[in-house]
Amino acid sequence: MSHSPQDSAPGAYRIRLGTRESPLAMAQAHETRARLCAAHGWDENEVEIVPVVASGDKVLDRPLAEIGGKALWTKELDQWLGEGRIDASVHSAKDVETIRPDVFRFAAFLPRADRRDCLVGAQSIAAIPQGAVVGTSAPRRAAQLLNLRPDCRVVTFRGNVATRLGKLEAGEADVTFLAAAGLERLGQSAVGHPLDVKGWIPAAAQGVIAIECRADAPEVAALLGAIDHGPTRAELEAERALLAALGGTCHSPVAVLCEATADTLALRAALFSPDGRERVEGTARFAPGDHGEVAALAEDLLRRAGPAITEHFRQDA
Repeated sequence: MSHSPQDSAPGAYRIRLGTRESPLAMAQAHETRARLCAAHGWDENEVEIVPVVASGDKVLDRPLAEIGGKALWTKELDQWLGEGRIDASVHSAKDVETIRPDVFRFAAFLPRADRRDCLVGAQSIAAIPQGAVVGTSAPRRAAQLLNLRPDCRVVTFRGNVATRLGKLEAGEADVTFLAAAGLERLGQSAVGHPLDVKGWIPAAAQGVIAIECRADAPEVAALLGAIDHGPTRAELEAERALLAALGGTCHSPVAVLCEATADTLALRAALFSPDGRERVEGTARFAPGDHGEVAALAEDLLRRAGPAITEHFRQDA
C-alpha cells in the first residue's frame, strides 16, 4: 500500500508532488500546489515538491523517438511513485504515453491552458523565409510544416525552452516551435507568435497539466480530485482515445484538436507522412465520454491514408 498523506508527522507535508526538474515542469508543479492549497485551505509548506531528473532531460542530442520515446519523461517518476517516495506525479499531459500501467491513475487534469503552438523566429508559417532551417524534434510539427512548406529543412532540436531558444539565438536554426502554454507558464509569451488552430493543429493533450497517483491510493486520489477539471478531462480522454485507436507512437505524425461546443465535443485530427507529402484529415462530433465516434474516426483516417502514413500507426497490431 502506498504512503498515506495522513501518515506524515503533525505540521509536515500532506502530499508529495513529484516533477521533472526543468523550469517548466517546476512551474507546473507550483501551479498544482497552489490549486491544491486553495481547494483544501492548506499552507503551501504542507505540499512538498520533489524534483526528479528524467532520462529525457539527460540525452538532448537525438530525437526522443530514437532513444525510448515518451517513457523517458515518465520512467523515473513512475519508479518513485511506485516505490511510495512521492504521492503523485505532475506531468505535461502531451508527454505521457497513451497506454499507462494499470497501477497508476489520472486523478486530476487542471483546466486547459492555451493549446496552440507558437512560432519563434517568424510571425506565421507563410512568413518563414524560403528554404529556412526549422528546428524541431516533434514528428507532428515537422510533418505538418513540410506539408505546408516543403521548401523548408527540418533539423533536430531538443531541450527545455531556454535551451531551444539558445540554439535558435546561436543560429542552429532560423525558426522553431514552442507550446504557447509553456511560454505562458514561464512568463515568456512575448517570444512566440501563436498559430491559429484552423490552419495549424496542435498535439493531443497540449496545454494540460495531468496529475497521476497510484491506483491503490484512494485517499490521495480524493485529495487530488478536488482540482480535477471535468471539461478538460472530457477533451483529454477523447484525444487519448483517438491516439489509442490509431495505435500511434512517438514516431507517429498526428495532430489532434478537441473542443467543447454546447453539450458535445468536436474532434479534428490529421495524420501525415513524415515528409509531409501526404495528409489525411477528418472530424467527429460526440457526447463527452462516448468514444465510439472517436474509434470510427480513427478507422476512417487509417482507411483513407496511404502506406506512407499507415506504416507509422498500429505497429503492434
